[in-house]
Amino acid sequence: MIEKYTLNDHNLVLKGEGAGEFPLYIFLSDNKKILLYSYSINELLNDPHVKNTIQMSEVGISFLLQSGVVPPPRTAYKNIFILGIGDKVKVSSEADSIILEFSHNFPFMNSKRLTESDMQPDEDLILEMLAEATISRLDTKSPSFLFHSAGKDSNSIALAIAEAGWQDKITLITHKSKGKADESGISAKIAKQLGYKHIILNEIDNLNDDHKKEIEKYFYNAPFPCVDNVSLAYPLYAYQVSDLKGANLIFGDGNDSHMISPPSKREIKYSNLSKYSAKLDFLRGYVNSESVFSPFLRTPAEWFGVSGFSFKDSKAIYSDSESVYSYWNNESKIRVGWDIFDYKSDIYSTRTITERMIRKLHNFADVNNANIVLPFANERVAEYFGKMPESYLFSRETFKNKLILRKILKERMGLDSDIIGKMGWTYDSHAIIFKNWDWVLKEMKQSSLWEQDELFEVVCRLKKVMHSTHKYSGLSGRLIYQLFLLSAWSNRNKYLKDTKLPIF
Repeated sequence: MIEKYTLNDHNLVLKGEGAGEFPLYIFLSDNKKILLYSYSINELLNDPHVKNTIQMSEVGISFLLQSGVVPPPRTAYKNIFILGIGDKVKVSSEADSIILEFSHNFPFMNSKRLTESDMQPDEDLILEMLAEATISRLDTKSPSFLFHSAGKDSNSIALAIAEAGWQDKITLITHKSKGKADESGISAKIAKQLGYKHIILNEIDNLNDDHKKEIEKYFYNAPFPCVDNVSLAYPLYAYQVSDLKGANLIFGDGNDSHMISPPSKREIKYSNLSKYSAKLDFLRGYVNSESVFSPFLRTPAEWFGVSGFSFKDSKAIYSDSESVYSYWNNESKIRVGWDIFDYKSDIYSTRTITERMIRKLHNFADVNNANIVLPFANERVAEYFGKMPESYLFSRETFKNKLILRKILKERMGLDSDIIGKMGWTYDSHAIIFKNWDWVLKEMKQSSLWEQDELFEVVCRLKKVMHSTHKYSGLSGRLIYQLFLLSAWSNRNKYLKDTKLPIF
């Protein structure tokens, strides 16, 4: 459903929902006389007022290149905005224009938490809330899949659904990573233990014509560009399991805000150091992306999940590039004196997580007309964990997080997260580049976004570093992959006004 605000309507305040379960999307016409807003980005982009008027944002592309994410309320489009966790906009009329005043206030500060004497977690209630947040959002006429791993989040949801007696209505689906990071075996055992059906998704890197066609259809329909490392895995999931299209897709993401994201020792060390080293910001225009000096030019805020090309390379590749330094420097200044746990959680959850990790999930659901379900982002669940004393959530000494979930899983399932350790779904994006180089390079060369001579020079340099033992060989490969993702989106996306390339 789309809502409309026109000139001289009463002032309006719009907010992001709880922990980002339902981002709010806003369109403001070029003449600033019509404002539309909706929780459905597909409905908004296809509205007659919006369709064929969308313009790519130079600032948005600059952020995607240099930071890997466009921080809300900005997007990759000039006239589309997003309200997520803690975001608010005051809408008013002034003379003959609609005025937008955006603000952000992180809602899950540790200072707002209750004490242990005021609140002790109710484990049964936690599982009941997670089950309700899942089941209430399911379209029972469609198949349901829980994207499952060996981790705490998806297993808490799996346990909650099983205790509610719904495991026969949902299938666990797991990505089979390469090497030691593979969780599919553990996932299969858990599925059997809890009574779920189970499917394993294979990692595909030798792309045939059908794979490429599925990927290009994905870029044609994706509402937003996204440079998350696992982005290409999702259209290949739909190729492997066609029932994912139009299904209920349940994910364990969405709790990094209210359950807190503990910083690592490295992040604490370098974010403190960057308070001083980031003052050398003029060097951003002279340093290569893979330079060992590049990290020292980051602002404190950029240490929490933000990464990308140096401004030098960004400007060479994309002539309209603007430096993102002033934005991140201001975000850092705003948080001077903050508890480092609040600091990371705000930046990481409201920028990096929502607009990179979770954005790829929203894109996947929107492309395939699926129903995305994020139980941990549910408002009631977020409010409960947001009040919980920090001692039940994380340790300032060991930096362990989600302590209450670790306890529940160990006691009720025998799943010891401390023994399993941090795994996560890994995706070998380097193999995509290596094994499909001609296709990848052709896609980048066909994009009208880039200065082609400079693009070729930067990509060749990065490819050479990627094949070496350089400290940032991994980063170099990810940057080439990032350019490919942006190129493919700009070449084919149906919402852009430029001529589109045909599907493979």
